[in-house]
Amino acid sequence: MANSKRDVYAGPQWYKRFFAWAMATAAEDYEDAIATRKQTLFQHLQGNILEIGPGAGVNLRYLPTNSHWIGLEPNHYMHPYLHQEAEKLGLEDIDLRTDSAGASGIADNSIDTVLSTLVLCSVPELAATLKEILRVLKPGGQFLFIEHVAAPSGTLLHQVQSGIRPLWQFIGDGCCPDRNISQALDEAGFSDISHETFDGPVPIAIVKPHIIGIATR
Repeated sequence: MANSKRDVYAGPQWYKRFFAWAMATAAEDYEDAIATRKQTLFQHLQGNILEIGPGAGVNLRYLPTNSHWIGLEPNHYMHPYLHQEAEKLGLEDIDLRTDSAGASGIADNSIDTVLSTLVLCSVPELAATLKEILRVLKPGGQFLFIEHVAAPSGTLLHQVQSGIRPLWQFIGDGCCPDRNISQALDEAGFSDISHETFDGPVPIAIVKPHIIGIATR
C-alpha cells in the first residue's frame, strides 16, 4: 500500500494522474483510523520540517502554523490537491518540490524534523533515502515515521508478500510489501531509534504489519 508518494514507479501519465486522484479521495478512512497515533507522533513538530512523499497533503493538518514545511513530491499531479489542502488549513510557508527523496538538494544540517508516512515502501533506493535524511537533519534532529513493513521472515504472510510483490508494485505505484524497513533503519546510522509494531487499519493483510517511531540523528 503506497499512500501518496513517489519517485518510484515510472508509470504512464494517466496512471500518475489516477493515482493522485485515488490518494486524494480514498485515504480518509485510513487517516481517521490512524489519527490518534499521528497526533501523538507529530505533537512536537516545529521549525524546518521536510516531508517525503506528502501526496495529497494528509499530514498538513498536523503542522503548527509557524513552521516552515518542505515537501518532496515527484508526482506533480499531487500538487494541486496539496496546495488546496494547505490553503484550506491556512498554511502559507510551504515549499513544494519534485525532487526525489534520495537526492533532495536540501542543505546539510538544515532540517529539524523529517516526516515519512507510507513512503519508504516505494522509494527506489531505501538505503540512499535514509542516508539523505541523515544528511539534511540537524544534529539531534528527528525522523518521524509510520510505515507498513515486511511480516516476520519465514511466516506465510511474508511468503505471500514476496510472491505478490511484482503485481503489487505495478498497481501500488512501486510499493514493495515485503521490504524490511525496520532492518534498514537499524543499519542507517541513527544515534537512537525507538519504534513499535502494530496492525495497520487496513483490510488487506499484506500491508497490515506497520511500524511507528522516531529515529534521532
